[in-house]
Amino acid sequence: MAITYRKALLGDISAMQALVAPQVEDGTILVRSDDELATNIRSYILAFDRKKLVGFTALHIHSPDLAEIRSLIVDAAYRGHGIGAELVSLAVEEGRSLGLERILALTYASAFFEKLSFTEIPKESLPEHKIWADCIKCKHFPVCNEIALVKTL
Repeated sequence: MAITYRKALLGDISAMQALVAPQVEDGTILVRSDDELATNIRSYILAFDRKKLVGFTALHIHSPDLAEIRSLIVDAAYRGHGIGAELVSLAVEEGRSLGLERILALTYASAFFEKLSFTEIPKESLPEHKIWADCIKCKHFPVCNEIALVKTL
């Protein structure tokens, strides 16, 4: 397995949608339209095994000091090999280079993020625009079991 990482291209959108479809269906990842992916394409970091897309995440900026890890997905056959951790690490490094102070994650997999030095915070401390822009689109809204975590850079 020779995993490589790069920023997303517009031509990657269909493969991204196919990879994330099962998690969108079960509600663990929010649905994003092709247009939304295209608008935010510069936010995405992709992982490939040769030419096969095996994972991705996005670093979505909310404010000059806060961004969010979004849509973290790794193909089930590739989990447990550090790909998700590397995707988060690359996003965190990008956040540092942009001058961010904190990176947020909303997740059902809090232990994964805690291993990467994220700490749990109350969901009430999330930016209000996050709730109305994203959470309202969730299948589980308003009863959310996700855990909010943050990493200070």
